[in-house]
Amino acid sequence: MKIAIIGYGKMGKTIERLAEAQGDEIVLIINRENTTDLNAINLAKADVAIEFSEPASAFENIKICLQNNIPIIIGTTAWLERLEEAKQLCQEQNGAFLYASNFSIGVNVFFQLNQQLAAMMQSLTYYDVRMEEIHHTEKKDAPSGTAITLAESVLNQIDRKEKWVNKESVENNELSIVSKRIPNVPGTHLVSYQSLIDSIEIKHTAHSREGFAAGALLAARWIIGKRGYFGMIDVLNSIKNTN
Repeated sequence: MKIAIIGYGKMGKTIERLAEAQGDEIVLIINRENTTDLNAINLAKADVAIEFSEPASAFENIKICLQNNIPIIIGTTAWLERLEEAKQLCQEQNGAFLYASNFSIGVNVFFQLNQQLAAMMQSLTYYDVRMEEIHHTEKKDAPSGTAITLAESVLNQIDRKEKWVNKESVENNELSIVSKRIPNVPGTHLVSYQSLIDSIEIKHTAHSREGFAAGALLAARWIIGKRGYFGMIDVLNSIKNTN
């Protein structure tokens, strides 16, 4: 697999290391200093692009890849106000892109567990739900994209919660997401249900960035040759159905 890496921070470097270890070839690396190298000539060398850049540049990177018939995997968060526009462009170009707020296999299992637990809690009105997420100090967005995905799943299941807020809230209709930034923390997400009787918590803790990078590479290999907009659940379901 020939890969273009867009965004060469800690995630980009981890993807590069894992890809080369499994025999893939990095044919293009885009960082802040060489954004003009993201063009048709250079992209023609790649089978797929993996994008972990910044929210301000994510949509344009998707657009360039789709216009040049390169499937793209996007791990950048906080750009989703343009997601529908990206989906429309993907359809117009008959291209392929996959967005996930988190590529970790464990986190995607956690997503499913969170959804099932929230559905069970819908009728148990004496429980209140809150969330906490912890990331490294270099993470620019808060709450994290993963936390937003978890929160939206809770809101879809529990009618008494109408919106999430990125603070500790005492309003009954608000789902609190408390964000903390601590050096060298890859990512921790906690969903807790509290009552006067007891507490129920589910938690995912990442020990390194390798889980995210490995999932992105799995998704990149999977999307080659496909057309349309996908999520990580499509990759996992495909793998499950072939086993």
